[in-house]
Amino acid sequence: MSENTTHFGFQDIPENEKAGRVRGVFGSVASKYDVMNDVMSLGIHRVWKDAMMDWLAPRPGQQLLDVAGGTGDIAFRFLKRAGSGHATVLDLTEPMLIEGRKRAEADAMAASLDWVVGDAMALPFEDNSFDVYTISFGIRNVTRPQEALNEAYRVLRPGGRLMVLEFSQIPNEMMQKAYDLYSFNVIPRMGQAVAGDRDSYQYLVESIRQFPDQETFLGMVKKAGFGNAKYRNLSMGIACLHSGWKL
Repeated sequence: MSENTTHFGFQDIPENEKAGRVRGVFGSVASKYDVMNDVMSLGIHRVWKDAMMDWLAPRPGQQLLDVAGGTGDIAFRFLKRAGSGHATVLDLTEPMLIEGRKRAEADAMAASLDWVVGDAMALPFEDNSFDVYTISFGIRNVTRPQEALNEAYRVLRPGGRLMVLEFSQIPNEMMQKAYDLYSFNVIPRMGQAVAGDRDSYQYLVESIRQFPDQETFLGMVKKAGFGNAKYRNLSMGIACLHSGWKL
C-alpha cells in the first residue's frame, strides 16, 4: 500500500475514507453491539476484559481515558474496581456513546463519566492529562494505529499506564485455520441473524486478520515511547493484552 491508502477489511481504500466507513459500521450495529459481542465470543470477551482489569489493577482516584470505548464496558469495570475516580470514554461513533450513556444512567454511574466524540489519532486533551489509557478491540479500526499510540503517550502523565486489548494471532497454525473457518463462516451469519447486518460483521472479521501479530504490535508500543512494554496472550492468542508505561 502507498502512504495514502489503508485497509478496510480486505479492501485497500484511500486513508481519508476509513474513518467514515468505520463510523458507518459501528453506527449500524450500535444498538446490538453488546449482544453481538456475547454471541460472537460465547461470552468470553467478558473474561478477557476482566483479565485486562486484573493486570491493570485500578487504584482509587485514577483518571481513565478509554478510547474507542463505545458502550462503556471497560470504563464501567475500571470505576467499579477503582472504587473512586473518573473515566472519559472517547469514540468516533456517537451512536455507540449514546448506548453507553444509557447504561451509565441505569447503573447510576453517570456522574463519574464523560462521553466524548473524537479521533484516537488526534485526542482533544492536553498533554499529561490521564493516569490510564485503555483501548479494547478498537485500535485495529484506527487508520494509523502508530499515531494512536503516540497520542496515548502524549496524554498520559509520567508513570501512566497503557493497556491495549485486541484480537491477535494464534501461534498454532491448525488452530488458526479452525478459528478462521469459524470467523468467516459463522460470525457474518450471526451478524445477519442478530443485528440484521452481515456486511459490518464481515468487515470486523477481516479487520482482525489485518491486525499485526503480537511481536509486531509490541514493537509499535515501544516505538511510541512506552517502557516496560510486554504482552499476554488470552485464549491461546485469539486475543492479546499489551501493556506499557510512560516512564
